[in-house]
Amino acid sequence: MTMTSVHSKDKASAGSDGLRARRNVGILAHIDAGKTTVTERILKVTGRIHRVGEVHDGAATMDYLEAERERGITITAAAVNVNWNGHTITIIDTPGHVDFTAEVERSMRVLDGAVCVFDASEGVEPQSETVWRQAARYGVPRLCFINKMDKAGANFFEALTSIREKLGACAIPVQLPIGREGEFRGIVDLVHMKAHVYKSLEERIEIPIPEEMKAEVRAARTDMLESIAERDESLLELYLEGKELPHGELIRVLRQSVIAQEVHPVLVGSALRDKGIQRLLDAVVAFLPSPMDIATVPGTNEDGEAVEHPATPEAPLAALAFKTIHDRTGDLTFLRLYSGVLRRGDSVWNPRLRQKERVGRMMIMKANDREPVEEARAGEIVAVLGLKSSTTGDTLCTKEHVVVLESMDFPDPVISVAIEPKNRGDRDKLGEALGALGREDPSFRHGTDAETKDTVIAGMGELHLEVIVNRLRSDFKIDVDVGAPRVAYRQTLRGPCDVEGRHVKQSGGRGQFGVVRIRFSRSDESAFVDSIYGGAIPREYIPAVAKSLTAQYQKGGTERFPFVGVCAELYDGKAHSVDSSEMAFQEAARLAFENAIKTAGTTLLEPVMKIVVRTPSVQLGDVIGSINARRAMVENVVELEGGVSEIHGRVPLAEMFQYATTLRSMTTGRGNYTMELDGYARVPEELAQEVRREARERREKK
Repeated sequence: MTMTSVHSKDKASAGSDGLRARRNVGILAHIDAGKTTVTERILKVTGRIHRVGEVHDGAATMDYLEAERERGITITAAAVNVNWNGHTITIIDTPGHVDFTAEVERSMRVLDGAVCVFDASEGVEPQSETVWRQAARYGVPRLCFINKMDKAGANFFEALTSIREKLGACAIPVQLPIGREGEFRGIVDLVHMKAHVYKSLEERIEIPIPEEMKAEVRAARTDMLESIAERDESLLELYLEGKELPHGELIRVLRQSVIAQEVHPVLVGSALRDKGIQRLLDAVVAFLPSPMDIATVPGTNEDGEAVEHPATPEAPLAALAFKTIHDRTGDLTFLRLYSGVLRRGDSVWNPRLRQKERVGRMMIMKANDREPVEEARAGEIVAVLGLKSSTTGDTLCTKEHVVVLESMDFPDPVISVAIEPKNRGDRDKLGEALGALGREDPSFRHGTDAETKDTVIAGMGELHLEVIVNRLRSDFKIDVDVGAPRVAYRQTLRGPCDVEGRHVKQSGGRGQFGVVRIRFSRSDESAFVDSIYGGAIPREYIPAVAKSLTAQYQKGGTERFPFVGVCAELYDGKAHSVDSSEMAFQEAARLAFENAIKTAGTTLLEPVMKIVVRTPSVQLGDVIGSINARRAMVENVVELEGGVSEIHGRVPLAEMFQYATTLRSMTTGRGNYTMELDGYARVPEELAQEVRREARERREKK
């Protein structure tokens, strides 16, 4: 995420006045609703750029990654600060694709307000619901911008209805469109009761409210006034008396209601056709909160006791690290300052690590461009170089005034693949690259499978991992082969058996002597039972037997699948006063287990997951059919509010790879699922033979 702050030379940023004139605002939406286009037009109208870049041409300022330009989508949240009517606004353009929801999550944590963009022909789409819920969870006030009014099928009132019904939002139009689809040409401002038509991004003309819209405008304004007046006793009294509501009071109460998340003003336009952007910026300034609207910064001290800092530059430092990105000059850490002042060269305290960090260079950023600054103040967002150990979610403060801010939660990965460098000499380089990518993205995980030795990467979806692999190739110059991860199968003994392990060798000098008799049986968890009585085996050798059996379980016999659920009862044996040793009894135990495998046989087991699938109720039957086809056992179905159903069951992990993509496709992106390990179950014999055959082939190749 590339972020920004106010220039240190900007004197207006000092103190409360600067905080009141600042907005930290995110642009949120479903993919293709027009977020990045809205941001590009904001940059143009505020003079931040002089030539508009189009998403579809791969030239958008905010989509600076190669993968973003190739796909025409936003992958990493990018930001820039602009000036509008004496206010500094940090605009954060966030991803709309569900695979990159962690980027939205961390943006939400540091935003003061948000503009939710909706496609006028689609209304609320699946990711619209997701980002709306994320914003609500973090208490972020929102405006609604119904975009693409010039698009075929655009319908303002249907989009408005979907916002109210699907999101449960108190959405109040403060604008109405003049025309729709190809006839869309302007906007009626219900607050000021003025109409404008647009000639270009910068040029608009005030016109009388069209005659054919007057009744519609009066009705909409009445609804707006009622919704606002009922939230303030003095306004309600004036309204009931039929008096004109003072314009300043109207704006004040509407702003208070937005900040309290009680209402969400709805605006309209077409960013691609340069319509509605100035009025959107006016609304951001008028209705969304400044950092000053956060009275105090809540947190805890190192003992877990509640503490609060005033949200001012004069208060002690409290900053949240919310993103790290890999950079050729060192990792860049992005901080939101909630209180205090941070200067280049400062030493700061990380309470989690209980250590100091030194702030090196500080900078503001416009997408991928950088500008050095000497300081940042409360309410600002700044990128710093020099932090060695701080990561996403860490608080930075002073050692004298310790505060720990609320961190962030990120979803667990839902898909994984195995990768291997084509050049074996790149193995160490690959590990370093994956470490850097892991520091950047908390929803990305990587590691080595202890059994298969595969390097496995995991993320939020196929596109997420595709981008990771492409970055390995383009940014780190590591070419990799990509495959599917192998399931970590287990095995157990097919039944009980009673066996002997005898290790007796005599070849001159001191010999080796150890005999054990062990009853093996199935159990829920592997266990070792010492039933030796009468000193058949000296006590000092019994731990060696247990240790050896544990090692054999992990080795997995000739098939190399670790054993689980084996109970070993050591009940008899023999020892020699001279030739017995720990090593001799370890070997005897190994031989006993080999005999148990031959005697009882083995059963292949696979990990089985508890699964909870959420889906729109209208797709319930299809979704149940899809998981049944993956050998799932559906245990129960729960009907939730809002036309959503929840399916509970158990399913083999081997069947669930790439299911996230299937589910999203089946439910138009609205379905999701979670899994956790429930245990192991027998693999059907036909599948077990195939798994064993593939395992043998892999061993032979190695």
